[in-house]
Amino acid sequence: MYGSIFSMKPKEGQKEALIELLQGSPNNSRMVAWFVMNPDDDGDLMGVAIFKDKESYKVNAEKEETHQNFLEMMEFLEEEPSWNDGSFVVGEFI
Repeated sequence: MYGSIFSMKPKEGQKEALIELLQGSPNNSRMVAWFVMNPDDDGDLMGVAIFKDKESYKVNAEKEETHQNFLEMMEFLEEEPSWNDGSFVVGEFI
């Protein structure tokens, strides 16, 4: 599996609105799973997006719909998310 772990820094007072936006994000048939966490320390939102393979990830990244979703999300963020892309080498679904 392949994907990204990311951090998002919401604008002041925009965290809940950003969470609502992400809850309404369309399903993505190329994605295996994705999660966004609101840390207990009330810091930046943290997320993970998991794809079957790197090719599925790339196809998704190049879609116009993905770009439009990103632009909409940026309205709620101080800066672009930090992305750490790579292969998931250990994991388990329980």
